[in-house]
Amino acid sequence: MDVDAVPLDAAERDLLLRLLRLPTAGPLETGPAGPPPRLREAQEAYARAAAPLGFRTVRHTSVRPAELHRPDVPAPVREALDLPGFLDGQPSLVLRLGPGLPAARTVMFNVHLDTVAGGGPAGFDGERFHGRGAIDAKGPAVALLAGLRAARACRPAIGREVGVLIQAVAGEEGGAMGVLGTRPLVERGYVGRLNVFCEPTGVRFLPRSTAAATARITVDGEHAVDDRPAAGHNATVLLGFLAQHLARALDPDTVCVAGLHTGTRHNQVYGRGSLLLNLPYATRDTGRRLERDLARALDDGLTAFEAAFGDTALFARTARDARSVTRLEWRKRGLPVLDDRDTWGHALLRDRAGIPPWPTGEPAFTCDAIWMAGVEGACTVVLGPGDLAANNAHAEGEFARAAELAGFAAAVARLMIAFTDDRIGRGT
Repeated sequence: MDVDAVPLDAAERDLLLRLLRLPTAGPLETGPAGPPPRLREAQEAYARAAAPLGFRTVRHTSVRPAELHRPDVPAPVREALDLPGFLDGQPSLVLRLGPGLPAARTVMFNVHLDTVAGGGPAGFDGERFHGRGAIDAKGPAVALLAGLRAARACRPAIGREVGVLIQAVAGEEGGAMGVLGTRPLVERGYVGRLNVFCEPTGVRFLPRSTAAATARITVDGEHAVDDRPAAGHNATVLLGFLAQHLARALDPDTVCVAGLHTGTRHNQVYGRGSLLLNLPYATRDTGRRLERDLARALDDGLTAFEAAFGDTALFARTARDARSVTRLEWRKRGLPVLDDRDTWGHALLRDRAGIPPWPTGEPAFTCDAIWMAGVEGACTVVLGPGDLAANNAHAEGEFARAAELAGFAAAVARLMIAFTDDRIGRGT
């Protein structure tokens, strides 16, 4: 069936505006002093909106602390476990349409209702929805319901002979990398034959998802006053030198030389500070190579710093002690990557549902789909409206065009119709 657009109806528009007005950024985004996220409230509103379609809640709870004591859990998550109410405020929701059918007859959709911090006021001007989460990913979450509404009208077998799962998760943003929400749900078996992670892709199906390792280089030396700058370790000069050295040494890898911090005062030599680097990778072998390359480049950088500043008056002590006061620690590493090669699923999406593939040469990005890597008998893709950069997903002025959401809802409808016809043996 040819479905080009499924506009949000009045109830769906109201739901999206309500979700956009609810602050759902978690403590990893807002900091320990930030306002508590109203994520549970947002998920409850979403579940109520899905109920008329036949969805029922089968799980709505937070991950257990014991599930986060693993080496692939990012350090910021482990450190945040001591914050009061950290996990309680970030539950994840699972909705099911139809009986508990086998995965072979089920489509799973994953949406995240947490957001990054910031963003302007929520609103709708008749053409665009504005507000944090409009495109990433509250807008796609609501458009998903519109698409399922249209699909059920065309195929009553959806919900009877074909099942649908929706994971509405926490912990996608803030560097949590899905360990709070998606990973535990996948490991509990809330998956389907086809699994769709709703992120902005311009309504092209992306069968890949990268991961990233985050390194922190710290200098733990002695401070000095401005009248005796040579007496201490100058972390600013050392880390600044290393930032430039690493940027050159790791080029052309897509390394993000990120935040460098020592202090803010003009009359202080800061002996302690840190430099952050993010290293995205598309394969685990590449990730391991980048870890080795960074360690080697850091060692070379320290050697170069010793040579460049060893004979200076102000920085000789820093050069002499550079190796003893500098250390490399990994804030996250060892995460999986997704590289889906399921020919059946790709053909269904492309040929039966009319959804084009992501261009082969265009880089992928990181999302919770990484946790579907290695799940047997499952096709997993990333699919959603809009574009992360063009729609200001992590910037001020985030928006989603109503037409973009309608186009994605239509793609969901076509996908569900094609899947249903394939599973129950209908002709094309």
